[in-house]
Amino acid sequence: MAGYSAISPGTDLSEHARVLVRVHDAVIAGGRPPVRPRTVVARSWSRVLGLGLDASRTNARTPLPFEDVERRRRGSPLSLVVDELRQVLVSVADASSFLVVVTDADGVILWREGSARVRMRADALGFTEGARWTEAAVGTNAIGTALAEAAPVQLFSAEHFELAQHPWYCTAAPIHHPVSGELLGVVDVSGPALTLHPVIGALVETAVKLAESQLWRHHEHRLERLRRSARAALAAVRGPVLLVDDDGWVAHRSGIAVRDRIEVPRPDRLIAVPGLGLCAPERLGEGWLVRPRGPGDDVLEAELDLTGPPVLRLRTGAESWRTPLTRRNADVLVLLQRAGRAGLTAAALSTALYGDEEHCVTARAEVSRLRRVIGGLVATTPYRLADGVTLSVVRS
Repeated sequence: MAGYSAISPGTDLSEHARVLVRVHDAVIAGGRPPVRPRTVVARSWSRVLGLGLDASRTNARTPLPFEDVERRRRGSPLSLVVDELRQVLVSVADASSFLVVVTDADGVILWREGSARVRMRADALGFTEGARWTEAAVGTNAIGTALAEAAPVQLFSAEHFELAQHPWYCTAAPIHHPVSGELLGVVDVSGPALTLHPVIGALVETAVKLAESQLWRHHEHRLERLRRSARAALAAVRGPVLLVDDDGWVAHRSGIAVRDRIEVPRPDRLIAVPGLGLCAPERLGEGWLVRPRGPGDDVLEAELDLTGPPVLRLRTGAESWRTPLTRRNADVLVLLQRAGRAGLTAAALSTALYGDEEHCVTARAEVSRLRRVIGGLVATTPYRLADGVTLSVVRS
């Protein structure tokens, strides 16, 4: 993460800020800047100018109602670790000079903490709970640009797009769920530009690592709690069975080699599990029992229909199963079919989807979203169709 720093040790912050103002003004006016902006900044300015935002005014950021913010907080896995984030980030000696902000994956500020003085300055900027700080809403800023780049971002002074944000620095990094790879939100430290210290980046990096390790522990504890609560019921089951949580993560397996995750169970539909065939999930406490409706099927023949909106179909004997897919779901599935048994690494999938290896985290998240829909039909390490799964593709 060190490579994303906006300054280096010994930088004269006042002089650097003056240079950046000249760079910003030249680029926004379509002229030649005295020095080239950093690559990440140039990319962001290009995106924001393409959206038609005006750097000279404060673009709209009407905050969501308090009730909506509370609902998002309750639904965010980051609520499990926000206290730990606060402890790390506000425990340093100069914490009174900056704000700690945590957003969701939409860039909406859910939690904010800092001194009354800095909060007041942030209020005037619209940097408040419920405000959406994406590039599309407020231009180049560390939160929005970290979301757009799927990478940590630090911005100093006039690297921000809006003039109103030039008196600030901001350092932001995405937080991903360590199990699924899903983007959960962004942690950000922001403060007056001339108070930026090179250690801020390391501080944010430490906070992200702590949050992700805590989320892993929460996941493991939840599965263990599910195993304990289902012990008696599992003892009475004969034949192959899975015990999974509401997201399809496997807490217990017997007579089946499924590794970690299946399709998210629902009470109103069958799910396809390699080695079990079509299964009808049964609610059990906080989880689900998953058992085959008939003899397990060693081979599952699936068909990806691309003649219209993508649909995946599967038929086993008299039973049938179908699920709609997003276009990106379908793209990933086609790539895995082409890769065959060798499969694809995250880097290879990133290259196939985005043209480079710089989007591995995003590629992993795409597979996680696909597995949430079709579960064990896709295996990991490397990503590939699971053993016993064959896939044909129908095109128009």
